[in-house]
Amino acid sequence: MGDIRRRGAAVLGITMLVAPLTVALGSGSAQAASCSTQTGPYQKQVEKFLGRPVDGRQSTADCKAIQAFQTKHQITPNAGYAGSVTWGVMNLMNKQKAVGNNPNKAGKCPTNKGRIACVDLTLQLSWIQDGKNLKYGPVPVRTGRNGHETRTGLKKVYWRHIDHVSSIYHVPMPYSQFFDGGQAFHSVGISVWAPPGSHGCVNMTKKDAVKYWNTLRKGDDVFVYGRKPGT
Repeated sequence: MGDIRRRGAAVLGITMLVAPLTVALGSGSAQAASCSTQTGPYQKQVEKFLGRPVDGRQSTADCKAIQAFQTKHQITPNAGYAGSVTWGVMNLMNKQKAVGNNPNKAGKCPTNKGRIACVDLTLQLSWIQDGKNLKYGPVPVRTGRNGHETRTGLKKVYWRHIDHVSSIYHVPMPYSQFFDGGQAFHSVGISVWAPPGSHGCVNMTKKDAVKYWNTLRKGDDVFVYGRKPGT
């Protein structure tokens, strides 16, 4: 990290915004709850998403399939109930898939900046482009929850730390690339669809964070736009 005293103020500002792992990353690996026998308000939509028979009635097999999805993505309670949070995650996945390989179709991310990392908060997607040429992505990301929103606007990568750990909360933030105060791209060891979101950082899978690390450089532009659902 170089001269510790020179970096001290910057590091303190970064770590102050990083919450403890159990809080910042969501619910973690909770044990499976008892399976719900109740039909949820989004039963048909959830059944269709999971490839189940679409009859709009909860069954034991439906519940187990829903519960497995909830457990995988840290959705609580993970009781197999087809509620709004579970369908919200599935619906977001459907919208992300529909984007295909043209994430900047609407032209909202600048194409006159050369290499730039784009973050669409509305669709929870990020990608790297050079002018109009897509270089990597789009990939799903997990941005700030309500009250800790990832800030919008044009920014720059100003500090990179591959093995960053919060000195206050001792939270690992591998492949960190900071672009706005304590907000950074970095990898997480949980689902990037886990609600309710981060404390402002743009969470990514390790594979995607490594690619961003190898592609971006200090001084590269970052553009964040849109609004995360629920914020």
